[in-house]
Amino acid sequence: MLAVPGDTPPDVISSIIADELAIGVANNKTTSVRVIPVPGKKPGDIVHFGGLLGSAPVMRVTGASPSKFIQRRGRVPSPIRALRN
Repeated sequence: MLAVPGDTPPDVISSIIADELAIGVANNKTTSVRVIPVPGKKPGDIVHFGGLLGSAPVMRVTGASPSKFIQRRGRVPSPIRALRN
């Protein structure tokens, strides 16, 4: 679970999800990530979600724009076990 500032652009959130997907494909594992934009919070603040969800610090995200990468709309294939020896 990753809390990010609420003003984080959608392409940055997409690139975080794509990075997690690449890690899962490279390691042949099922992985997941919860990216939660929190409006009104800045990096370093703690967000409490309540109940069993707990809390998370709001993380600083990069200022670089991954928009060219995200706009390519690449296809990430699902792992195929039949092609492994």
